[in-house]
Amino acid sequence: MLPAQPFGRLLGRAISLHQDELRAEGKRVLVAGLGNYGLRGTRHSVGMAVLNHLASKLSVADQWKRDKRCCADVAVAKVEDVELVLMKPRRLMNVNGLCVLGAAEVYRTDAENIYLVHDDLDKPLGKVALKLGGSARLRIGIGRPVGEATVDHYVLGRFTNAEQELLPQVFEQAVGILLENIRQRDSCKETLAMCGEPVRAPP
Repeated sequence: MLPAQPFGRLLGRAISLHQDELRAEGKRVLVAGLGNYGLRGTRHSVGMAVLNHLASKLSVADQWKRDKRCCADVAVAKVEDVELVLMKPRRLMNVNGLCVLGAAEVYRTDAENIYLVHDDLDKPLGKVALKLGGSARLRIGIGRPVGEATVDHYVLGRFTNAEQELLPQVFEQAVGILLENIRQRDSCKETLAMCGEPVRAPP
């Protein structure tokens, strides 16, 4: 499971130091699927599996390319008039943040336009939740181990056959929530821009 507070503080602090340089050119959103790159198919890498499903949904599954500037696999897609930069870090989970920061700098994306997709031990498999504020977090429930299994062994293990039958539905739900929020955020920004400054009563 991703340690939310240290990761969020690291990302937010680092991006704030370069805020002027990271103003996006146009409408751009960075979506990062977190996990252990060399351990695909494990519970801890479910965020990357969601990104693969998202890439298929957006017809860019065959367009992943390694970007050495941020040590990640990257694919670019469009959702209406928003450019989506999809990324899967090529480092281990505990240093995924360095890849995300690198991608934010390379693709000029500020913290408010970053979505982090990762596993969550405290939610059962099938439960998906989006937490907003700063960099948004799409949390994919994987449940907790039962019996004598340790957390480390559990998260680095593969889903059982029964769990794998549920994954397509989980991925579809996660992608739907993500895309809907991106569309709604873009629509809200346009509405606010059209409204301009609020009218103030004369003194």
